[in-house]
Amino acid sequence: MGTDLLLRRKITLRAHGRQAVFIKRSVESGEHVLMKAFLWALYLPTYPDLMIEVPIGDRYKPDVVSLDAHGKPLFWGESGKVGRSKIESLARRYRDTHFALAKWATRLDPYVDLVHAALNGLDRTAPFDLLSFPPDSADRFIHPDGSIHIRHEDIEWIRIG
Repeated sequence: MGTDLLLRRKITLRAHGRQAVFIKRSVESGEHVLMKAFLWALYLPTYPDLMIEVPIGDRYKPDVVSLDAHGKPLFWGESGKVGRSKIESLARRYRDTHFALAKWATRLDPYVDLVHAALNGLDRTAPFDLLSFPPDSADRFIHPDGSIHIRHEDIEWIRIG
């Protein structure tokens, strides 16, 4: 399924009794779309109203987000390239937001240092997760029927804070 999935423009996937359509834009890699889907599936039990690629009135648009009753992010998931300045800006402005940063087949050690530096001196109440999905994730976690079965234990995962 991995190669087939990466060639499609959009795919409907299911997890935890929910369904979502993931669209691959021309500027996105297939891995980027898969990371959004995996973030959605991983955090859906904790944040059952997760949305994909929804603008929230911030200069940045989260890949995956859950909002409170006032429109403030409870959870913000990013996949792929995210620099220190973006992490600093988001973490400073959204101190009560649980962040997750996903990488594809990448060691997380350098990102632990980057996140620690970006969060240095901030009084935060929510964690910051780093996740690395293995290169065979599509085959391992997406079943032929389009259902995603993934747990934090299945991937490299580090929680900061």
